[in-house]
Amino acid sequence: MLFSWLHLIALAVYLGAVVGFWLMLLPAVSILAEHEEKTRFLARGLKFYNPLQVGALGIILFSGAFQLTELKAAYREMFAKQIGYNLAMKLVFAFVLVILSVYQALGVGHRFVKRHEGGERVSPEELGSVIRRLKGANWGILLFAAITLWLGIRLRS
Repeated sequence: MLFSWLHLIALAVYLGAVVGFWLMLLPAVSILAEHEEKTRFLARGLKFYNPLQVGALGIILFSGAFQLTELKAAYREMFAKQIGYNLAMKLVFAFVLVILSVYQALGVGHRFVKRHEGGERVSPEELGSVIRRLKGANWGILLFAAITLWLGIRLRS
């Protein structure tokens, strides 16, 4: 029971972070006038967003795995027949979701934050490239999160 609640809370935090990034942080960066303000604001926002997103996703993965262990014990030999295909599909989409999330948080976001904190100048073109990659990854994350969530709900019914 604890893992179910933990899973749902972490899912709400993860989806809230991803949607908040899309609806709040990115639009706020775009309305700032000066390039230095944009760079500083995005770095500050990513410094909060990256660990929140990756941490919540990690909790989702582990709490889901613990629930799956309990489910396997309950189904026993019928496990693969009853939910094997749907579970395999969900795990494929979850794997892609993890790859996209880690790419966005660590591959793009963390590198940008470290570069900014190291005092390295970021040109407007480079900032635009970072924002485009963050937006592209975010759209993929939203798509794969929706599919994974839908497949997870189907497993419950």
